[in-house]
Amino acid sequence: MAHEVKNTKFDEYLEFPCQFSFKVLGVADDALVDHVMNVVRKHTEAGDYSPAVKPSSKGNYHSVSVSVTVTSKQHIELLYTELGKIELVRYVL
Repeated sequence: MAHEVKNTKFDEYLEFPCQFSFKVLGVADDALVDHVMNVVRKHTEAGDYSPAVKPSSKGNYHSVSVSVTVTSKQHIELLYTELGKIELVRYVL
């Protein structure tokens, strides 16, 4: 499957490499953080990434926030795409 081209402007506002925060909203499942971190580790340099998990008010969803070092606009887009493919994920912000 070809990589979807996104018309983002990250390259106009950021200098690479830099820290970039991803917020992933997904189903409240113990595996959510593991899935998110597997994607992060697969597509970034080794690092000490510490996800922050916050449950929704009703507890049905969790938000997982993690800051990673990104190297390009394409790198950010790849992470958005791959995080969005996780079955438990509903949104990537």
